[in-house]
Parts: sequence; structure tokens; C-alpha cells
Amino acid sequence: MTTAREIMTSGTECIGAEESVLDAARKLKDLGVGALPICGTDNKLKGMLTDRDIVVKVLGAGKDPSECKAGELAQGEAVTIGADDTTEEIIRTMTTHKVRRLPVIDGHDLVGMVALADAARALPDPKAGELIEALSTD
Repeated sequence: MTTAREIMTSGTECIGAEESVLDAARKLKDLGVGALPICGTDNKLKGMLTDRDIVVKVLGAGKDPSECKAGELAQGEAVTIGADDTTEEIIRTMTTHKVRRLPVIDGHDLVGMVALADAARALPDPKAGELIEALSTD
């Protein structure tokens, strides 16, 4: 069975909880990604920040992205997956929590990110379709 470690994108970068949302937006652009893990000063995962969060919760709410801290957008405990968890567990976690990206944790360390596309590529065609359908409906 395929594991998260085998399909993840490694070298995932964080945005610091004390960094501005403007810095986060620049980092998203520079890295060419749509989401970043938010890490605290203790290097522990505090949540996820997406490009949509920036648009809806900052710009749409009339907040100044240079004054708003990335950590303000962290909502509760981040949904993660273990590096040695199987694709079935990845699918179950994505479907249950309705998320398209999962930070991959090995012990207490962030080691990568698994996106919906990564999981779908690792599945037989019928299961990939079920995953995408489950995450595309509200």
C-alpha cells in the first residue's frame, strides 16, 4: 500500500504565525502554491493558510494584509497525516475533514504536503473519482 511519504511533496515551507498576511501572499506567489502551513515560534504546526483565506478573511473583510498576522487565520488544530499513513487513511482524512491538502508529519516534524491531486494519482481510477467527488460537494 502506498504511503504519504511516497506521494508527498517534500521540502514544504511554513509561514510564521507572526509574519504578515502580505508576506504569506508573497511566499505563496514565489513558491507557486495555494496553501502554506502556519508554524509558531516553537516550530509547531498551528494551522493552514490558503490563498482563499487571504481573499475572503482579510481582503474581503477590509483588513490590511500588512498588519494582519498569518497566525490570526489559523483555525483550531490543523488536520494532518502521518508520513507512514496509507492512501486509504489519506482519503479518509481528506473526505472526513473536507480538505484538499494535508501537511505530512513525521513525529513532530513537518516533512511534506499531500494534495488532492497526489492522492488521486496514487489511486485506481474509480477511487480517484470518488475522492474528487466527495471533496467537490458541500
